[in-house]
Amino acid sequence: MNAFRLAGDMTHLLSIILLLLKIRTTKSCAGISLKTQELYVLIFVSRYLDLFTSYYSLYNLVMKVVFLATSVAIVWYMRYHKVVKQTYNKDEDTFRHIFLVLPCFMLALLINRQFTVTEVLWTFSLYLEAVAILPQLVLLQRSRNIDNLTGNYVFLLGAYRALYLLNWVFRFFMEKHQRRWIPWVSGLVQTAIYTDFFYYYIISWKNRDKLKLPA
Repeated sequence: MNAFRLAGDMTHLLSIILLLLKIRTTKSCAGISLKTQELYVLIFVSRYLDLFTSYYSLYNLVMKVVFLATSVAIVWYMRYHKVVKQTYNKDEDTFRHIFLVLPCFMLALLINRQFTVTEVLWTFSLYLEAVAILPQLVLLQRSRNIDNLTGNYVFLLGAYRALYLLNWVFRFFMEKHQRRWIPWVSGLVQTAIYTDFFYYYIISWKNRDKLKLPA
């Protein structure tokens, strides 16, 4: 644990809390991609298979349970809540899961640290997390006008990954130059995907204008 990882975890947690608050208080999931949220459920299930078999710390256990429970709760709201589900932008959220899930799974089978079920699924979760935001970004690009809560949610997700990159740099120099190429490269790809969104988010914040993405 170091300051960068803790800041990354808290930023990630804050992004999820912000999204849940938006859905619960406004009874609306407009501007939120169900495809991205379903991908996050798959990511956490694949990554946390060791939840009940390996114990590292109370902090680690609680964070895993929270991320799993909140991701499932968000999908439930969007799919089954009688009011919230009516606000879902189904016609604009058309990015198909299979175009992300299948390539990431195939890549995890080919490139992993160890060819075991848990390692392959853990690697798959990293590859998939790197691109899981794409359906959300496509949805925002199509809707153009983005409310503040949704914009802040996506920004915090990107900030979480950027902080984790700093965490890995810190660990590289402080933990005998340990190389972890799979999370490093996945994290770089994920951060790069957010770059365009970061630019327009910061511009809108500086100009105190509503966030808009170019068509």
